[in-house]
Amino acid sequence: MTASSLSDPHTPELLTCDVLFTGVGGGHAPGGVVGSNGVVAATGHPDTLRASYPHARERRAGAVIAPPPVNAHTHLDMSAYDFRALPYFRWIPEVVMAQRERRGLAGTEAGADMLVRLGAGAVGDIVWAHLPDAMPALLSRGNLRGVAYFEVLDPFPETADETFRQTRERVEGWRRLEWPGGMRVGLSPHTPFTVSHRLMRLLTEYAAGEGLPVQIHVAEHPSEAELFCTGAGPLWESMSRFRYPASFSEVIGRDPAPDLTPVRYLDELGALAGRPALVHMVNVTPDDIARVSRAGCPVVSCPRSNAHLECGTFPWVAFAAAGVEVALGTDSVASGESLDVREEVAFARRLYPDLDPRLLVRAAVKGGSRVTGLPTPVLRRGEAWDARYVW
Repeated sequence: MTASSLSDPHTPELLTCDVLFTGVGGGHAPGGVVGSNGVVAATGHPDTLRASYPHARERRAGAVIAPPPVNAHTHLDMSAYDFRALPYFRWIPEVVMAQRERRGLAGTEAGADMLVRLGAGAVGDIVWAHLPDAMPALLSRGNLRGVAYFEVLDPFPETADETFRQTRERVEGWRRLEWPGGMRVGLSPHTPFTVSHRLMRLLTEYAAGEGLPVQIHVAEHPSEAELFCTGAGPLWESMSRFRYPASFSEVIGRDPAPDLTPVRYLDELGALAGRPALVHMVNVTPDDIARVSRAGCPVVSCPRSNAHLECGTFPWVAFAAAGVEVALGTDSVASGESLDVREEVAFARRLYPDLDPRLLVRAAVKGGSRVTGLPTPVLRRGEAWDARYVW
């Protein structure tokens, strides 16, 4: 068995790597896989495998052997954008707005095709609120699994009921397009500051009752924490340039307070009861992490995007210590540079040099599978060997 195909069907081969994650347990570092005739014979620590298979030809396969990783959070409709690393409040006008003509269905299709070529295990894609046609396009694909989360934005409490009615009508129509083994429909109330308190409650309660997966962008940039504390700051100045309520208190249905955070707000609103996946979660407090842990919500980290937009560093160790399920996403190519989660893992290994690399690989495989509601693929004795196992 080689990284791509069987070299000699009668001679076992031992492929070694820095990190092995089989989908079960905590993984091995270093690790190895023995196989012959295109079938996995054993997995484990290289020393154990050498002793059990002394005649196996040994070869280093690469840094990681694991099932294909899941891109748990991205924006495929922006796949035609050029990547630029800029501070958050420059990136929005100079990249997102400046390249808006490149955003659309063609980008969604190109991004989905790229994920297939990369051998992604699944995807969690945010379907842009202004591009509902991307939803049926994704649901019709037979070569991609995961969740397409329809994005909802409306900061005005007085229009929440009508926005919810329209969203529910769309979702119920799209769900009829789902088929076993394909993409599923989900919801993405955009952020705690772009969705009113009433609409956030309606959407999350509906999703929980219908078993719909949910993703919410939370605590990405430090200015979000400032907004919930003071009702002001650079994020407020940015949002108020657009059609937006006269005060932030109208959006969240309460006054900002020094101890109010986006996570606490969502928790006390009841929006965490359905265990939505919380994306980014960079600028959080210990109390936030405890609330997420108690609620049982998974989180999705996008390390490259957070670094490129100068948002801060996701506190991985604190979340892991609290028992929170962590997954990995690339965000859009405009901020994450590519759709390849293997590159996200490689970046994270440099960003967290003291973190056990098995945790990073596990997040890319098992964490992503759990976020997208899929069974974790396993690499075990008797299974057919797949070249995508070598990252």
